[in-house]
Amino acid sequence: MPRAPLLLAAALALGVAACDAGPRVAPPDPATGSSPTTSATRPFRVTDVAAYDEPWAMTFLPGTSRLLVTERGGRMSVRDVESGALSGVDGLPAVVAEGQGGLGDVIVAPDFAESRGIYLSWAEAGEGGVGAAVGRARLVLDGDRAHLDGLTVIWRQTPKVEGAGHFGHRLAIGPDGRHLFVTSGERQKFDPAQDLGTTLGKTLRLTLDGRPAPGNPFADKGFPADEIWSYGHRNPLGIAFDAAGTLWESEMGPKGGDEINLILPGANYGWPKASNGSHYSGEDIPDHRAGDGFAAPKVWWNPSISPSSLMIYSGDRFPQWRGDAFIGALSGEAMIRVDLDGTSARKGDEWPMGARIREVEQGPDGAIWLLEDGSGGRLLRLDPA
Repeated sequence: MPRAPLLLAAALALGVAACDAGPRVAPPDPATGSSPTTSATRPFRVTDVAAYDEPWAMTFLPGTSRLLVTERGGRMSVRDVESGALSGVDGLPAVVAEGQGGLGDVIVAPDFAESRGIYLSWAEAGEGGVGAAVGRARLVLDGDRAHLDGLTVIWRQTPKVEGAGHFGHRLAIGPDGRHLFVTSGERQKFDPAQDLGTTLGKTLRLTLDGRPAPGNPFADKGFPADEIWSYGHRNPLGIAFDAAGTLWESEMGPKGGDEINLILPGANYGWPKASNGSHYSGEDIPDHRAGDGFAAPKVWWNPSISPSSLMIYSGDRFPQWRGDAFIGALSGEAMIRVDLDGTSARKGDEWPMGARIREVEQGPDGAIWLLEDGSGGRLLRLDPA
């Protein structure tokens, strides 16, 4: 549906609060064909491990009990979750820590054991405004301090724009270990999500050094379309591969319409022309429907839960959940499980956590780890009850 200037102004005025305001837990939603099971009885026990200032992302260093954590304001640290030893990380990039912007995701390179390589994302200033960037560096651990060596920017959102919302910038390594996938939000600008001449509102498939990956669906259209894997996204804040190599994504909708999507090359996911939510002004958006040319979500929520992250479980501590997706919910203040079955998905459990959950991660021993959002956001470990 065409976007009126009034709608854009209203959305920008609402800013960050519009995307994830208001604690709530989503009720069953018959329109999705599945219903969550919401229960205060948890099949896990929760251990409070540490606290951070606006934590955003975490990843375990392979073969260790060391956890790398980013904080939105621009800090990163390495914590040994067994001994409690904490090391700050120097050599980080300058970040724009405004609104939803700041230091973002962090993952390890597929050859981390040899290269010590990591990838990280952040919001940076530049000509035209602000945009997401992705960099690659070598993590050097040295006593109670650590530093990034040779940090190099390998990808930037195109173009930079004004505003402080919808950066996306979640990262994942493809199952072949040869490709880097990046989510890119539409920066609250709506229409660029449908424009192959920008990387806003897209998922990108790159080589490990940040170049457009050979075989991308729009390679014949030149830069930046040659980076694009899928498009028509709003604010994609989670991305993960399952054991079969299928790519899944979690995405914040507008007022309602949060999504879990099966990501396919060249597919158009509809934003802002289709959504199962509405504009914040109250104006309707056409729902996803068969034959509209857009890939519909596999699972969606209305009212919103504000999905912040996505993890697909593969561990042994919770064998009953192996292969399922786990989502951190911001406004929903919950951890949410989604049953995955091949290329199908349905709502599973929804556990109220009493706080906005920024990220869900799997630990080396199969425990589930959570980061709460905001100042004093806690690092929590979940083990079987």
